[in-house]
Amino acid sequence: MSPRDARPAAKGRISLDMPIQFLKGVGERRADLLKRLNLRTAGDLLYHIPHRYEDASTVTRIVDVSPGMDVVILGRVISKGVLPTRKGLRIFQAVVQDASGMIEVSWPGQPFLDRSIDKGDLLLLSGPCKFYHGRQLQPREYVNLGGEGGAEDADNGAGKVLSVYAVTEGLTVRQLRAIIEQHLDALLGLVDDYIPKDVERPAGLPTLVEALRAVHRPTSVADARRARDRLAFDELFSVHVLHRRANAIARRPRAGHAFEVKGTLTRRLADQLPYTLTGAQKRVIREITADMGSARRMHRLLQGDVGSGKTIVGLFAALLAMENGFQVAVMAPTELLAEQHARSMGALLAPLGIEPVLVLGALGAAERRAADALLRTTDPVLAVGTHALVTEKTTFGRLGLAIIDEQHRFGVEQRAALSAKGEAPDVLLMSATPIPRSLALTMYGDLDVSTLDERPPGRQPVTTAVRPESARDKVMAFVVSQVGQGRQAYIVYPVIEESEKTDLKAATTMHAQLSGEGGALHGLRVALLHGRLPGAERDEIMRRFRAGAIDVLVATTVIEVGIDVPNATVMIVEHPERFGLSQLHQLRGRVGRGAEESFCILLGGVGADAYQRLKLFASTEDGFALARADLRLRGMGDLLGAQQSGTATFRIADPVEDEALNIAAREAASALMDRDPDLAAPDHRPLRDALRQRFPRALELFRVG
Repeated sequence: MSPRDARPAAKGRISLDMPIQFLKGVGERRADLLKRLNLRTAGDLLYHIPHRYEDASTVTRIVDVSPGMDVVILGRVISKGVLPTRKGLRIFQAVVQDASGMIEVSWPGQPFLDRSIDKGDLLLLSGPCKFYHGRQLQPREYVNLGGEGGAEDADNGAGKVLSVYAVTEGLTVRQLRAIIEQHLDALLGLVDDYIPKDVERPAGLPTLVEALRAVHRPTSVADARRARDRLAFDELFSVHVLHRRANAIARRPRAGHAFEVKGTLTRRLADQLPYTLTGAQKRVIREITADMGSARRMHRLLQGDVGSGKTIVGLFAALLAMENGFQVAVMAPTELLAEQHARSMGALLAPLGIEPVLVLGALGAAERRAADALLRTTDPVLAVGTHALVTEKTTFGRLGLAIIDEQHRFGVEQRAALSAKGEAPDVLLMSATPIPRSLALTMYGDLDVSTLDERPPGRQPVTTAVRPESARDKVMAFVVSQVGQGRQAYIVYPVIEESEKTDLKAATTMHAQLSGEGGALHGLRVALLHGRLPGAERDEIMRRFRAGAIDVLVATTVIEVGIDVPNATVMIVEHPERFGLSQLHQLRGRVGRGAEESFCILLGGVGADAYQRLKLFASTEDGFALARADLRLRGMGDLLGAQQSGTATFRIADPVEDEALNIAAREAASALMDRDPDLAAPDHRPLRDALRQRFPRALELFRVG
C-alpha cells in the first residue's frame, strides 16, 4: 500500500497525535510501557527508529564457525541454564542449533536472560567465537525472533535485515516490531514533510516518507543508513535554525534595568566573607555585573559543578539589584532546598542586616500574609521560595532580578511566570548539571552562559572505588564503622521495588533486609526514601537525616539533587552500571560536604564494558570531563535528559559523528534564515510550527502569526 492509498483509509481511525493506547495491539498496559520510551502518540512510533540492525543475509552456518571468527549465526535454543562461578559471577548459557550443528552460547554476568530466552526460541546472534572447553560464542548482540518451528527452520530469517529497537522491561523487541509494522503504512500516509522545499539537502538522501519507511523496513543496511541520515539531517537542521534565531534575538536591544555598582551591599559582603573567592567565581561575578549594568536585560545561565560555589555568585547578583532598590526572587524546586538557601544566605547576610523572606506553600496563614505584605512594598527584599513565588496571590512591588536554581526542574511556564512578576527583571538560571560549554550554547541558544569550572579551596575530595558483589559484607561493615564514628551514609538503588523480570536489587526490599533482624545494618537508624512517598513525608525524612536522627538513608535517585548534609561521608551505589556518569557524579556530590574524609563506593558485579566506564568515573571528580565522556558513551539524550516536551534534543543525530551532515545542515539553516528570519513565508510556516511544537524553549523565538 502506498502512502497516498493509506491516507483516506487511515483518516477515519488513526492520526499522528492519537494517544498510543488506542492503536490496535497496544492497549492501556502496553501504552504505560511505551511511555517509558517517550512514545505517547501514534506518530512517536515513526521516530522511534531502530538503534541497530542485524543483517541476516550474512549468517554463517554453525558447523563452519571456528574460534577466532566474528560471526552472525541463526539457531534454535535446545537447552539453557544459569551457572554460578566460584567468584560469585552468574553466567547464562544456552545451546543453539541450526540444520548444520550446534554451539554453546555464553552471557557472563547476565543471569536475568534466563527469564527472557526460552527453550525453542529462534535467536540471531553476533559476536566472537572463543575456545572455552570447545567452541563458545559470546554474543555482542542478539535478537530473539520467537519460539515457533524447529532446528531445520532456523534459516527462516536468513536474507533479511532485522530492525532492533530500544525497549523497556515488560516489552520485547519482537512485540514492538510487530506494533510498528502493523501501523507503519497507515502512519506514513499521514506524514507531511515540514522541511521547506527550498532547503538544499545533501545529495542521495530520500524523501521524509521514504526515509521513515526505510529505517523501519529496510531492504539493506545501506538503505537504512541513508534513511537514518535523512532523519539526522532534519534534526540537525532544526537545531541550527533555532540557534540562528536565538543568536539573532540575543543581538537585538533587550530593554532592562541598568544596575549601578554602588558597593553599599556588594562590597560589604566581599569584605566579610569567611573565605576567598575562586578565580572562576570572580570572573563570573564580573560577567554578571557587566550584564546587569547594561541597559540590556540579562538572560544568563550559570552552570557549575557540584560544590563550585554558585550560591555565593547568585548572592552577589542579588545584592547588586538590592543596592539599587530592587527586589530579588530566588526560586528552588523543593521546600527543603529553598529552606537551605534561606539559611545559608541568611548566615552570610546577617552582618548586613538582611534576612531572606521565605515563600513556601506550606507556610501558615499568618506567615504567608506577612511575607506577601513585604513583597508588595517597593522596599528591596530577598525572597527565597518554591513555585509558591509564581502563584497569582504572590505580588512583587519592584522585582528586579529572578534567580532560578536547578532551572531544568521547572517547566517553561513556571520560569516565564516568575519573570512576568516584574517589569522586565533580569534573569539568572543556575544549574548544577555540568555540560560542555559548546553544548550549553546549543541547548540554551538565547542565553549567555557563565561557567564555574574551579572548585573552592578546602573542598574535601571524595575517595571513589568500584567493588564487586563479593565485597558486599566488607562494604556494609565499613558503613557500620563510619556510623560508629558518628558519620552518616546513603545507599542508593536504581529501582523502588523488585521485579520478576530483572535481577536488580530494590530500595524497599534492601531497606527491610539490611535493617531487619540479622541484617548488616541491624541496630542502626535506617530510613527509606523514594519518589512514591508523599512530598511532605520525603521532606520530613530529609530533615531528620540532616539533623542526625537517621544513620543510613536507603534511597533511589530522589536524593540526586538534595540538601547539604555535611556529616554524611559515605555514598554506596548499587548496580552502578544502570546510571549515567553525570548521574553518578550528582550522587557522589551528596557527600564530601563537611570536614571529614568521604567515600563513594560503586557496588555490584558488572560487565567488562561497564567496569571500564566506572573506572573512568572513579578516576576523576571533574564533572565537565565526566559530562563529555557521558556524551561520547551514552549520547546527548542521556546526558541532557528529556526536554519539557519529553523529547531529547537529538533522538537520531550525533553532531560529532555526523560531521558532514552537521556542516550541510548548518549551511542550509543559515541560507534559509538569511532569506526569511521569521519563517513567515507560507512555505516556511510548517517548519516554524514543528519547531514550536517539539522544542518548548523555542516558543519565545517565533511569535510571528
